[in-house]
Amino acid sequence: MKVLVTGASGLIGSALCDTLVEKGHDVGRLQRREGAPGKPWWDLLAGEVHLGAFSGPDAVVHLAGDNIASGRWTAAKKKRIRESRVLGTELLVDHLAKLEKKPRVLLSASAIGYYGDCGDRTLSEEAPAGSDFLAEVCEQWEAATAAAGKAGIRVVRLRTGVVLSGSGGALQKMLTPFKLGVGGILGDGSQYMSWISIQDVVGSLLWLLEQESIAGPVNLVSPTAVTNLQFTKALGKVLSRPTIFPMPAPVVRLLFGQMGEELLLASARVTPQVLEDGGYTFQHTALEDALRHVLQRR
Repeated sequence: MKVLVTGASGLIGSALCDTLVEKGHDVGRLQRREGAPGKPWWDLLAGEVHLGAFSGPDAVVHLAGDNIASGRWTAAKKKRIRESRVLGTELLVDHLAKLEKKPRVLLSASAIGYYGDCGDRTLSEEAPAGSDFLAEVCEQWEAATAAAGKAGIRVVRLRTGVVLSGSGGALQKMLTPFKLGVGGILGDGSQYMSWISIQDVVGSLLWLLEQESIAGPVNLVSPTAVTNLQFTKALGKVLSRPTIFPMPAPVVRLLFGQMGEELLLASARVTPQVLEDGGYTFQHTALEDALRHVLQRR
């Protein structure tokens, strides 16, 4: 296939592009600036999308968005988080909808932040949206794909959980304190973390590109969500380090503000109902095995 990818330099995008190329697909990386002649690029501020020689892709995987975990959520940061997702998606989708040869499918990023803080309630794709900042952003982000659906493009909205990778993301940020022996639970450790290995993220994306009967929201998480306490114990075991230094909720809020409240203390026990019902085969369903694999520890 001819696959256009946004956010191609990110954790998921880079792994996906490498795998697509390995499998013989033609990959176009949509850059946020004008690059080499003929290469696809876009400019959010100017409202321009230029696909160049990559016009007419068979599929589009839209992963671009400002990093939500890079610093406290100031008013300016929250504006960047929202606009990079909502306005960026609207710009891309409007362009795709006007193409003479439209892509067959659009896989568009979202996140399990859509559900908000839900305690220990199990959340399938049918669960309603939450009401906090991330939930509102995700709801608007997903709604921004509407024009693609109206244009006859199959749209899959990817509600991704915590991605486990040895190359970056949340896990990499956790490694230093844990390796130093000062890792521990966050808050009381009872909040659920819905995780997925980078291998299953890429595997599920490749699978979804081919599943013509699947559209709408899809939870990209493993079937086995764990509590923060269980995650902490598993990571400590894999790294052979103690996990006896907790970070109480008031400290999390003091250090990280609203970002800590919604990313570190909120609970989302999410299940991959659509993936399981559709027959996707997970490579990693046990957390410890997944951690050992991505961190190359046996």
